[in-house]
Amino acid sequence: MKNSYARSQIIIHWLVLLVIIVAYATMNLKGFAPKGTPARTTMGLIHYTAGLSVLLLMILRVVLKLRNSDPDIVPAPPRWQEIASKSLHGLIYLMFISLPLLGMASLYFGQIEWSFFGIALPVAATPDVNLQHGLKEVHEIIANAGYYLIGLHAAAALFHHYVMHDNTLERMLPALRTRKNTK
Repeated sequence: MKNSYARSQIIIHWLVLLVIIVAYATMNLKGFAPKGTPARTTMGLIHYTAGLSVLLLMILRVVLKLRNSDPDIVPAPPRWQEIASKSLHGLIYLMFISLPLLGMASLYFGQIEWSFFGIALPVAATPDVNLQHGLKEVHEIIANAGYYLIGLHAAAALFHHYVMHDNTLERMLPALRTRKNTK
């Protein structure tokens, strides 16, 4: 019986979280810098780079998920919790793949030039302000919903650890990889 996720999955999970924190932080902090200032421009560029990084990491995460089976939860949860877990994880995967795609499409149609670690990304030959605005609105709505999904995900992990006393949380913690659940 496998009691934890593959080391690569654990690393990618926590790396995605860190990059998501950077993406959210830059958008929340950019309001402190006046428009047109280098600080605000830098915040935007960091946000765009974090977003594309999340997309690439999430694609890698999907590949790893398809290659590796999930470790067993001990003791096994009720069927409804398994369904809820798979649904929430599916929404999280969908969210953090669609958010960067929507953001990049918004930048593309808004003709906003930027580079990803030195690689210039394309912009539309002619801008489409209405499409750019619509994409940005959807991006922001989904991003705001992300706070709730991330919070629910974390709360569920803590609930399983402290109330259900199973190994759900431990399966994704690198420091506890070798600990066996003896309950």
